[in-house]
Amino acid sequence: MKGIGTIALREVLPSVFAGMEQETTVVQSQVWLRNLELTRGCRVLVSAESGTGKSSLVSFLYGRRSDYMGAIHFDGRDVRSFYVGEWCSLRTFSLALLPQELSLFPELTAMENVVIKNRLTSHRSASWIAGAFEALGIADKAHVAAGRMSVGQQQRVAIIRALCQPFDFLLLDEPVSHLDSRNNSVVAELVEREATACGAGVIVTSVGNHLDMDYNQIIKL
Repeated sequence: MKGIGTIALREVLPSVFAGMEQETTVVQSQVWLRNLELTRGCRVLVSAESGTGKSSLVSFLYGRRSDYMGAIHFDGRDVRSFYVGEWCSLRTFSLALLPQELSLFPELTAMENVVIKNRLTSHRSASWIAGAFEALGIADKAHVAAGRMSVGQQQRVAIIRALCQPFDFLLLDEPVSHLDSRNNSVVAELVEREATACGAGVIVTSVGNHLDMDYNQIIKL
């Protein structure tokens, strides 16, 4: 399946918000019930408050959920028409995700969590992975079980794992919520470098602590 050049939201609204079209959460949103286009190469921050559907949006874009009204198009095609094999291909070669819940295997080491992803894609060399651990300040945690690491350390492991694949769009759901300003900047530098290298778009959601990137669009959810 070819890559993704444009993601378009056409009057999308989470089903849980049905009947709330006149509520402040929906009326003031620049996403819900709007026509919005995101193009490959973009840098977009979706600034949200708790309970406004931030993680739902990411799940809709990644195809994890379809409980919404309206439509989402990838290059003009409604994603509801994709079959399972197409979604598998997209998630391997076009859509990279850092979920808010991180979804690491707690019993595996940090390195094992990354390598298990990289084996699926063969996208990164061992030296690139080692360099990413070093750059993000967790080289000394590479062989520690993920479940024994702090949340901030786990976030950095999950970011490295997310980058272990080709992508047209990188979806980051609160990627630095547990990081200080220094580590925020280091993560932002890595994300920017890798996204620029492949001409990809980056879509970041945040409640408060934003990934420190230069955004060409800031959208209020």
